Amino acid sequence: MSTEEMTSSVETIEVEAERILEEARSKANEILLKANEEASKILSSKLPMDEVKAECERIIHKARGEADKKVEEAKKKASEIKTEVGNKVDKITERIVSNITGVELG
Repeated sequence: MSTEEMTSSVETIEVEAERILEEARSKANEILLKANEEASKILSSKLPMDEVKAECERIIHKARGEADKKVEEAKKKASEIKTEVGNKVDKITERIVSNITGVELG
């Protein structure tokens, strides 16, 4: 291949590359324009705030109900533990009194 042919081939490749780049820029600009239009539509549209607020209230109500249930379960468990500990303390006290006095209690 001669120098002139190589130069011509390089120039042809450069022209083709420039054309491809320009097409890519054009396509990218179209995509950005469409994206900006969509973003503007989304930003300008009214969100159904009543629905959002209602859903928030439902979630809060459900969470409070579950929290109240957990608190009641914890209170019940704490009461059971206190009763159990009280019974054990009574038995231990009886045993100590029995050991000190030497009298067997019931």
